[in-house]
Amino acid sequence: MYKLTVFIPDDALEAVKKALFTAGAGTIGNYQYCCWQVQGIGQFMPMAGSMPHIGSQDSLEAVSEWRVEMVVVEEAVNNVITALKEAHPYETPAYDVIKVLDF
Repeated sequence: MYKLTVFIPDDALEAVKKALFTAGAGTIGNYQYCCWQVQGIGQFMPMAGSMPHIGSQDSLEAVSEWRVEMVVVEEAVNNVITALKEAHPYETPAYDVIKVLDF
């Protein structure tokens, strides 16, 4: 079992979550569409050569984003990450995948 954490802007929250759930994330036992989410502020500055969804090159941005966490079974990790990259509006979405031990 793995845990995916991803940061998603307000306007894309539901679409990205739907893509992740469809690809196999968010199932715990007899429950599906499981996630934890909290709103915060993300900060970044697009550099030369970037194609930002929000903001402009060489300008520091602070935007409302959601930190979303959900579990992913090992067999679905590759499909979930592919779905994340296709559905997320950012050129380079921020995410991590951590192995979770189940005792």
